[in-house]
Amino acid sequence: MTEAATLMIQGTASDVGKSILTAALCRILVQDGWQTAPFKSQNMSLNSYVTFDGKEIGRAQGVQADACRILATTDMNPILLKPKQDMVAQVIVHGKPYSDLDARTYRESYLPKAEAIVKDALGRLRSEYEIVVLEGAGSPAEVNLKDRDIVNMRLAGWADAPVLLVADIDRGGVFASIVGTLEILTPEERDRVKGFIINKFRGDVSLLKPGLDWLEEKTGKPVLGVIPYLTQLGIEDEDSASLDSKRMQKRAQSTPEKSKDQLDVAVIRLPRLSNFTDFDPLQEEKDVHFRYITHVSDWGSPDVVLLPGSKNTMDDLRHLNESGLAARIKAFALSENGWVVGICAGYQMLGVRLLDPQGYESDHPELEGIGLLPTETVFTPDKRTVQVKGSSSLFADDADASRMFEIDGYEIHMGRTRFLEDVVMPFQIRAYTNDEAIASDNVLHGDGAAVEQGRIWGTYVHGILHNDDFRRAWLNRIRKMKGLTPVNGGLRFKERREAAFDRLADHVRSHLDMQRVYEMMKVSQPCQREDVKE
Repeated sequence: MTEAATLMIQGTASDVGKSILTAALCRILVQDGWQTAPFKSQNMSLNSYVTFDGKEIGRAQGVQADACRILATTDMNPILLKPKQDMVAQVIVHGKPYSDLDARTYRESYLPKAEAIVKDALGRLRSEYEIVVLEGAGSPAEVNLKDRDIVNMRLAGWADAPVLLVADIDRGGVFASIVGTLEILTPEERDRVKGFIINKFRGDVSLLKPGLDWLEEKTGKPVLGVIPYLTQLGIEDEDSASLDSKRMQKRAQSTPEKSKDQLDVAVIRLPRLSNFTDFDPLQEEKDVHFRYITHVSDWGSPDVVLLPGSKNTMDDLRHLNESGLAARIKAFALSENGWVVGICAGYQMLGVRLLDPQGYESDHPELEGIGLLPTETVFTPDKRTVQVKGSSSLFADDADASRMFEIDGYEIHMGRTRFLEDVVMPFQIRAYTNDEAIASDNVLHGDGAAVEQGRIWGTYVHGILHNDDFRRAWLNRIRKMKGLTPVNGGLRFKERREAAFDRLADHVRSHLDMQRVYEMMKVSQPCQREDVKE
């Protein structure tokens, strides 16, 4: 196979929609018959994805691989940065932790080494696929970072990739952001920008046309598309910046009040919240009123409280203790018979104590947990990252108590949890790769803990609530306890997600000049390819 063609999506700023547009282009190219793969050299995100071989990459590249209908690999995101503290991040190289580095050390000492890693990963992808769609990071106009850039214009040069520059009109200043970005680029970099995409547009595009004409005349470059804002996208967000943006949008709209037939489900908004996509299905369930709790004053009257993952469990547990949220969660569970769930770090926090004698997570050797589960967690230097499959009978209906719900998900954690007394382990799981058990980890084993007849439970399995039958059984058990009628059937989240990729691709295709995009990549359109003709 000849070396793959390339296309690069860069943005005038962070959170302009680069990741979603990259996913859309990936699905469009796959629909058109091209073997396509995504690539982002360096990603900073607390929302990660575990590959089939147990490696950790940015969630966005995992989603983009799903859009391509291929298995994600670490070549698609060879360097992942996971913020741990202010100015310090865990550096993950090809899916495994490398070191915790501050910003200056990373820039001055590690970036020179990273260049070869990035080039090698990109080279392998280009030898295996027909088209590679590259995503930039932040903005290419950060003049203080350009000399050691591995994510934007230097990467575009290594890949010989035409660049589409994306700007978010919803945040305002779209023309200034595009022209300003071009002004900061060198002449060679400017030449590599082949056109613009204006994203998240609301309104009548004819009213925008004078501005588009001015922009094309000013820059000599075409506007290839104005992409209308797409509501209820159905594809998970990149990171907490996207989460904050989504929350602000909801506040700006008139959010419906909880109906009498809905469960009030609240997630604790930890300062170092990670893998918040665990809760995406709950936001789609019609019988769920979903929200976040940041302060005790936000508490309200929840039916269910969920504790999510965290990049720094010890520091976030301290936050819960100092803010009064830990005491409020405990009272809710024990005095008010509330339902409480912890996932990964949240599962650890629900235990009796957390121990970090070697300082792998923080400078606190021991902290008292919330005390709702009889567990103790010790932090270790080795991180467990693995996809898992298994089953659970938790919340099986009384009429069919032997029913087993199939589950799958993934684990990313450094702590190891032990039980201080006998406890129900609600999940039986094993690791797998390519749908086959990993030889060194193929023993079916218990995971998690459940007490109070399942009213309080925790698990290490991210994505546990993406399992439709299990999620519905859990929600229906709560509904019964609240005197509400159980819901039959319900959301099929995984099927909806696949349909969402096609909906996104159709939306972008209808507003983007794909003929010119193909011309920029110097590849034929699908109707011109002999191997895809009927």
